[in-house]
Formats: sequence, C-alpha cells, structure tokens
Amino acid sequence: MLSLALAGKPNAGKSTFYTAATLADVDVANYPFTTIDSNRGVATARTDCPCLDLDERCGNDRCRDGTRYVPIELIDVAGLVPGAHEGKGLGNQFLDELTNADAILNVLDASGSTDEEGEPVEEGSHDPVEDVEFIEREMNLWLTGIIDRNWESVKRKSRSPDFDINDALSDLLTGFGASTADVAACLRSLEYPEDPIQWTDADREALAKTVRSRTKPIILVANKVDIASEETLDRLQEAAEIVIPATADGELALRRAVEAGVVDYKPGDVDFEITGDISDAQEAGLEQIREVLTEYGGTGVQRALNAAVYDLLDQITAYPVQNETKWTDAQGNVLPDAFLLPEGSTPTDLAEAVHTDIAEGYLHAVNGKTKRRISDSYELEDGDVIKIVSTAS
Repeated sequence: MLSLALAGKPNAGKSTFYTAATLADVDVANYPFTTIDSNRGVATARTDCPCLDLDERCGNDRCRDGTRYVPIELIDVAGLVPGAHEGKGLGNQFLDELTNADAILNVLDASGSTDEEGEPVEEGSHDPVEDVEFIEREMNLWLTGIIDRNWESVKRKSRSPDFDINDALSDLLTGFGASTADVAACLRSLEYPEDPIQWTDADREALAKTVRSRTKPIILVANKVDIASEETLDRLQEAAEIVIPATADGELALRRAVEAGVVDYKPGDVDFEITGDISDAQEAGLEQIREVLTEYGGTGVQRALNAAVYDLLDQITAYPVQNETKWTDAQGNVLPDAFLLPEGSTPTDLAEAVHTDIAEGYLHAVNGKTKRRISDSYELEDGDVIKIVSTAS
C-alpha cells in the first residue's frame, strides 16, 4: 500500500490532520511532542469511480455515489525540531520513521502561532515561511550523516576489482527506500570522482540531497489557514512548489458531524449540508468552516492527500475484474478493488499488485471499457478496468 508521512514541528496540527484523515483516535493536544511513537492508519485518495459510466453505482463500500476512495497508509510522525538530524528531540528516531514513506507531507502552522520549537506563541509572531525548508533540510542532513558514517565500507568495497559504485550505494541506501534504479538515476545527475576515496563531504551531501529528493518528495500543507493572514499565505505559495492551504480542525469537525448524523459531507467536497438538529453555536462554527471551504475549495486535507498521490507520486488508479462485461469479481461484486500504480504501469504490473500467483500465471489482459485484448506493454490509464487472464485465476 502506498504510504505517506506527516512531518513538521510539534504543535503544527499533524495529529489533527491524521485524525481527520483516518478517524483514528490519537492524542491531540496543544503542547510539543504530543505524539511520541508514530501512529499508522488508513487514509484515502479520492478519485472518480468508473461506475459513473454504468447505469447504476457500484455499491462498493469505498464508493460514495461515484466518488471512489482508494486506501493509502498514513503515518503521523512525532514533531521534529531544529537539530533533529543530530538527535535533538529524539529526532533520529522520528526521522527513521520517514524512511517507510513514499512521500512526505510537511504540515506547518501557517498562522505563525508556534515558534521554531513548536511552542505556542502570540498569533503571527513567528514567520511560517521560515519553516518551509525545515523538514527538507533536516532530512538531507540526516541522510548525509548516514552516508558519512558508512562511507568506509564503500571505500573498502572499492578495492575489489569488480567494484560497482551503483551496487555499493544501493546496498547503503536500501534502508532509506532507494532502489538500484533510484541510485543509478541520482548518480547520472551528479558529477563525482570515480574513486570513492576521493569523494568530499560536498560530494556525499549532494548525493544525499538528490536521493532524498527522488525517493522522499515533499509537499507543503499550510495548516490553520482559517486564522492565517492572506499575506503570509501568498508568501508561502511563493516559497514552495506545491502548497496546499488547509484546516485540519475544520475537516475533523466535519467528519465528526457526519459520524453524528447531522451533516452530509464527503471528504474533499467543497461544501456540505446540515441535515440534523444542532445548536446555534454549532451552526455558527460550521458556517465558519463553510467560509473556508468556499474560499479554498475545501478543507485541504483530502486535496493534500490527492496532491501527494496523483501529482507528486504520479499515480493512477486501476480496477482489476474477472468479468470484463459486467466489471465484477467471481462473486458478482462490481468494481471490487482499486489499485494505485505509477504512471506507465502495464497489465503485468497490475497483476503483480493483485497477487504474485496471478502475475506468475499471467496470460493476457482485456480492457473492460473497450472489451478488447490489450498488449502486455500497454500503459494503463487512470480509471482503467482490466480483466487479467491467468492460470492462477
């Protein structure tokens, strides 16, 4: 399952974001290091379900009137502080958790009401723009330290006549989630001495930055947008490539209201409907949230998850079925499963994602929309419905 991690300073709203996205029970409090151990839960990416092309909706538990929610893992990492790469605030332990993620959501307090250590301060007294590159910098320095500490082993291996620097660095960086292909691509973009003995600190730091950027891309979530100034938000948008304004508090309030049966709302919607009896105070609070939804096109929580999955990681959603005519599995369930795959994936990649036995017995595939057999090299498109014919079916 695709994995995203929430990172940032203490008290920036990561745990609230996590709770809103997963509806898991975690500690949410206004003090640093509320989270000590990382929390793991299931969030979702939102997309259009292919059942919109059918006469009736599919009825899948993760489809709501044609809006499909595809499971992803979400990791809530404890707050990081400056110097985390040196172990400050248990930083090394927390940074270790980020190695399990495919992408990082840097949640920052756009209102400026927490300082660089995550301590509450007067609203607007801290400049959030100073926090934009914080997570990137700490991760780069942390990975540089890991490479530096293990460089002797690379130099020893270099004495072997069959030494291959790509293999040596792949062994070193496997724990960070870097594949052999990732390492090869990073090395192609760098200039470096052929002999590892001649590598400088700058060479290793450049390697760390490139590997981190490729394997752990970062998206910025400007949280607490409901109390942030427009001027600050404008500067944040200029300071990072992808910035998602968000109110995790607002999303959590809406999700709780849905649970209570007083609001009709789907995560990612730009509006909601009050359907139950609520107090005047509750209605006033919901109307404040509605203003944020109107201004920013939603609470930003679902948008941030989608931006990471579909924009940052370039994923598509594919739907394997056994009956290409009715789009069902063997039990007659319509569009029972949805899989996230990288752009450029083929039917054989989908087969592998479904089950290794299906992949090993793979014969061919049929496009459920065209009802035609497709080649093994066909690049899947977002929303494709695919029948995989396998000896293991």
